[in-house]
Amino acid sequence: VATPGWAPADLGAPATFVLLRHGETPLTPQKRFSGSGGTDPSLSAVGREQAERAAVALARRGTIQAVVSSPLTRTRETAAIVAGRLGLDVTVDDGLRETDFGAWEGLTFGEVRERYPHDLDAWLASADAAPTGGGESFAATATRIAATRDKLVAAHAGRTVLLVTHVTPIKTFVRLALGAPPESLFRMELSAASMSAVAYYADGNASVRLLNDTSHLR
Repeated sequence: VATPGWAPADLGAPATFVLLRHGETPLTPQKRFSGSGGTDPSLSAVGREQAERAAVALARRGTIQAVVSSPLTRTRETAAIVAGRLGLDVTVDDGLRETDFGAWEGLTFGEVRERYPHDLDAWLASADAAPTGGGESFAATATRIAATRDKLVAAHAGRTVLLVTHVTPIKTFVRLALGAPPESLFRMELSAASMSAVAYYADGNASVRLLNDTSHLR
């Protein structure tokens, strides 16, 4: 007779996404909006060192079987450093790009508050509100990330894949896995070059395994 317990049904090995945020750029320490509609900055010297440290940690773990990157420069540079150490190629997927922050690109939160207070209030209150100037709403980002997730899960069933991407996509992967509301995006800390992980099972369920791990940077 079957007894209830915590053990899941045998669904085979999940598709596991290790979600690596890119290393620092010159804009990162200044906490400026840096999405897919801005200047597309490269990694700083600090960011390259962070990527190297992430690469060492992932090579030591030895479980990554593929590397997929956002098309933006900072993620491609981070992915190239990691993939080079792992001996893997990098595939670029446009679905992993950062949100387009419109007219807020390059500004600090305080500067946006000063210049576009009503737009910022609307954005903080609703996932459907877009940044000033035709940026991308969090709802639109979530739709894009869900489609990208489904495509990559189907392509990498049973494998462990490194996705090198950005703050909003990573938070969105985690939010969707948890079934959390959109406002949870404002309640997660996600450091430069941090690692998170989500496993996806054949029955459609997901399990968040890790969030904002920076132990490899210390």
